[in-house]
Amino acid sequence: QVQLVESGGGLVQAGGSLRLSCVVSGRPFTSYAMGWFRQATGKERDFVAAISWRGISTSYADSVKGRFTISRDNAKNTLYLQMNSLKPEDTAVYYCAAADGSRAMATLVHTNEYDYWGQGTQVTVSS
Repeated sequence: QVQLVESGGGLVQAGGSLRLSCVVSGRPFTSYAMGWFRQATGKERDFVAAISWRGISTSYADSVKGRFTISRDNAKNTLYLQMNSLKPEDTAVYYCAAADGSRAMATLVHTNEYDYWGQGTQVTVSS
């Protein structure tokens, strides 16, 4: 059984930084392409960033380019999202997601391309 557990969320002032982590268990971490999504209250779940299984390819939403960095440590089965220069509009529940099979080599930007999801971690940015 695959499990994804996020951590690192919290309350931060605008301009501050946070680093989210997502630990994956149940199957070899290198089996998966990984992604981060976020969902603000009353809104749909939106793509934030994605990374392929070896970490060679990455993709970002325009709203976070230059501020957020996705990375993975395959030895630690962990996905990261470094978030800098945070803005109030970044406030949301952040979810990590995993996709296996042939899609593992890609960077995936749609929620329906992912097979497994974490429970989410709240990020709140105050102005």
